Amino acid sequence: MNRLILLASFLTASLLGGQWLDYPGGQGPGRGKHIVLVGGDEEYRSEEALPQLAKILSLHHGFHCTVLFAIDRKDGTINPDQNDNIPGLEALDKADLMILFTRFRDLPDEQMKHVVDYVNSGRPIVAMRTATHAFLLKTSATYKRYSYNSKEWDGGFGRQILGETWINHHGRHAIESTRGIFAPGQERHPILRGIRNGEIWAPSDVYTTKQPLFGDSVPLVLGQVLTGMKPDDPALPGPKNEPMMPVAWTKSYVSESGKRGRVFTTTMGAANDLQNEALRRLVVNGCYWALGLEKKLPAKSNVELVGDYRPSPFKFGGFVKGIKPSDLESK
Repeated sequence: MNRLILLASFLTASLLGGQWLDYPGGQGPGRGKHIVLVGGDEEYRSEEALPQLAKILSLHHGFHCTVLFAIDRKDGTINPDQNDNIPGLEALDKADLMILFTRFRDLPDEQMKHVVDYVNSGRPIVAMRTATHAFLLKTSATYKRYSYNSKEWDGGFGRQILGETWINHHGRHAIESTRGIFAPGQERHPILRGIRNGEIWAPSDVYTTKQPLFGDSVPLVLGQVLTGMKPDDPALPGPKNEPMMPVAWTKSYVSESGKRGRVFTTTMGAANDLQNEALRRLVVNGCYWALGLEKKLPAKSNVELVGDYRPSPFKFGGFVKGIKPSDLESK
């Protein structure tokens, strides 16, 4: 049955004009729920991470998943450097959950409006890595306050809705990787179910955050800066780990409609990071929690990789050129 569902997913994706991917949900706790995964970053390969995450959520958990990409306006290929075009955002109008993994996007008003309307509705959000600085709206006066560096709305969308905006690298980029350590007292949180303390490892580095995090944010995982780029490297001695920065947390926000929405944010999540099983489980569990489905979480959620997953290393200019979303259907 799972293979048939996956085949149906690929066939459906081929009917959508080639600008995004769509994986219909099947049997599972997520049946009847639609998740829209919005990608677009120049460095951490969201265009590779999000299709894999969508396959896991669809095939193993029953969620209907739509994956959106930064698309080159000239040739229709996936181009993370095209920071002003993410076709298909109207899918958010009826979505149950938005997973956001963008960086410094300067979207036109007609696209940005779908994101803002989603937030204003009070629906849940799962944010990954660079989503803390998801937008840098240079051309939009309408939604400029969503920019990561907004003074009108301190810290913009990142700080106000997700809990933090871009500040700096805390660990040395591509030199000091991250081990996830449970925040004291959070060991039994549903998002950490099926994960052992210290099992999470991410090649991407820890981001700096203000202490405490904004609003009612509750840290779940702290980022232990390691001396190198291997999961068994020792912790870096000294002030970078005294204290450790939060790298995963929960938060809520009150929308303009007066509704309270759940948010799960992690500053991990690069495509390479998702090779770590515990990190995949963290994100999948975060989706359940954000949707209010935490009681349906098993003791250890299925996060087995789907297909041949060999993500590209994170770096600027490192995306695979000439690929259209339709080219990813059978991968």
